[in-house]
Amino acid sequence: MSEQGYERQYVQEAFDTNWIAPLGTNVNEFENELAAMVKIPAAAALTSGTAAIHLALKAAGVGAGDIVFCQSLTFSATANPIIYQDAIPVFIDSDDATWNMCPNALEEAFKKYPNVKAVIVVHLYGLSANIDRIKELCQHYNVALIEDAAESLGTYYKGQQTGTFGDYGVFSFNGNKIITTSGGGMLVSHNKEMIAKARFWATQSREPARHYEHKELGFNYRMSNVVAGIGRGQLKVLKERVAQKTKIYQHYVQELSTLEGVEFMPNNEWDKPNYWLSCIQLKGKVRPLDVITALEQDNIESRPVWKPMHMQPFFAKYDFVGTDVAEQLFLNGVCLPSDTKMTEEDLERVTKIIKGLWS
Repeated sequence: MSEQGYERQYVQEAFDTNWIAPLGTNVNEFENELAAMVKIPAAAALTSGTAAIHLALKAAGVGAGDIVFCQSLTFSATANPIIYQDAIPVFIDSDDATWNMCPNALEEAFKKYPNVKAVIVVHLYGLSANIDRIKELCQHYNVALIEDAAESLGTYYKGQQTGTFGDYGVFSFNGNKIITTSGGGMLVSHNKEMIAKARFWATQSREPARHYEHKELGFNYRMSNVVAGIGRGQLKVLKERVAQKTKIYQHYVQELSTLEGVEFMPNNEWDKPNYWLSCIQLKGKVRPLDVITALEQDNIESRPVWKPMHMQPFFAKYDFVGTDVAEQLFLNGVCLPSDTKMTEEDLERVTKIIKGLWS
């Protein structure tokens, strides 16, 4: 059966059984199937990856005035939930070896802020962070580790799925992710009790009473049964999506790596990326805006690398620990077109335009 066939089947079942709301077989099975795929005991299907980070922070006991270390080079959805909890973010620099949280900067931050409550590390663009070292530091300081694996479903660190090393892991199924439910996320953990608690919070903290009874603050964060049906169908093609993303990345490496000043995302022996996006650094005369503009003129979209959180106006008042690695990755970076529907002709068109900037 085709990918769309599975999706239609599961969505049709939701309508046939009249389970359209955030309850039903698709939600339960999507949780079970994803948990089995990434080899973790428990998962909660939610409305977004952002919601999953929010509940992970709540599960970790983060509250008003608590300090949370957060990778600076990321999308704002990683950091926003810290503010939801009235906590205080401290942003951590990246390293060139992974483009993710720098363990040395993290260690420096621990010495500066010994009472930190949680750490949020990101596996950016499907690249694994140095999770062993980061987890070791978190365990040494007895601090909860939350993995933002929103971009890294299908990425493996030393043979283990990213998002399954810490106390909590987060996946996203937003429209631009490697598999999508159009919108949605998943919170995973080895702690089954806390995942059950997260489901409770996500369903407005409704107590099991005949009437509507609420003893805790709740959230409307539960994934719908229809959306979960799409997710179940998408899970079946994850390997094919990773293979296609890898093929796209390899095409760009073959065609662009010899150009002066072009550097690709880091490859580490312990990392098996999903290559969610193919990204480059430009260290020569051709600058990121040159590439973005040239592609734009041919109606092709590309984007800069994420602007670090410590450089964002909203977060500028919060502390940053590190040097300028994240900043340089942003200033020199371009995310190339990486959609799995791209054909060989599409890829050749993109690389021809880019190579033209060096001629």
